[in-house]
Amino acid sequence: MGELKHRSLITAQERLRDQVAHQLRAALIAGELRPGAVYSAPGLAADFGVSATPVREAMLDLAREGLVEPVRNKGFRITEVSERDLDQYTEIRALIEVPVIGRITRTATREQLEALRPVALEIVTAARAHDLIGYLEADRRFHLELLGLSGNDRLVETVGDLRKRSRLYGLTRLDEHDQLLPSAEEHVELLDVMLTGDAAAAEACMARHLGHVRSLWAQGREETPTPPAQRRPAARQR
Repeated sequence: MGELKHRSLITAQERLRDQVAHQLRAALIAGELRPGAVYSAPGLAADFGVSATPVREAMLDLAREGLVEPVRNKGFRITEVSERDLDQYTEIRALIEVPVIGRITRTATREQLEALRPVALEIVTAARAHDLIGYLEADRRFHLELLGLSGNDRLVETVGDLRKRSRLYGLTRLDEHDQLLPSAEEHVELLDVMLTGDAAAAEACMARHLGHVRSLWAQGREETPTPPAQRRPAARQR
């Protein structure tokens, strides 16, 4: 029994680390953690209401993904991503996702595609409700589950990694200017096009969506103000 309890504790600690990592990624994408700024694990832990250990472990996970970099005796610096980086990430995603969407359109059943409609509508609902974390989570699930219909797990992992690295800057600012809703509605449009069985039209829709996302990155980088405190307790810089 002692060993089983020990295993249970380890699992709980790992889950906490994963939860913290998820929240940190959401804060990065929303612009609550600023590129180039250095944050300490104890400072972030105080904001999340947890100990410093899971935060430090989560930050190390993010460092392996290239989202942050350790700064000796200070904490972690948020990695800055250049316009060239974003262009290259978008190009890679287009090379992978556009033709795969065409293939899925030809091979997926109506039931498989319709099963994703609640997630697509969840993205729209979150955008209308200004729920940024909900928006990001539903958007991630929709794209990765849709690509999962290809049957290629490694492809899904690759796109998931690219999505983390090409995070959407200034999401808070875009939300305040109601610029997220059109992008959110494109997920429903994509499903509707795929359900017609027109692979070429689905590929064009996916390419347009990725281009729209890239333009949102550009707009979000123009000016990223301090996010409103009521959205989520922003991580304090230390």
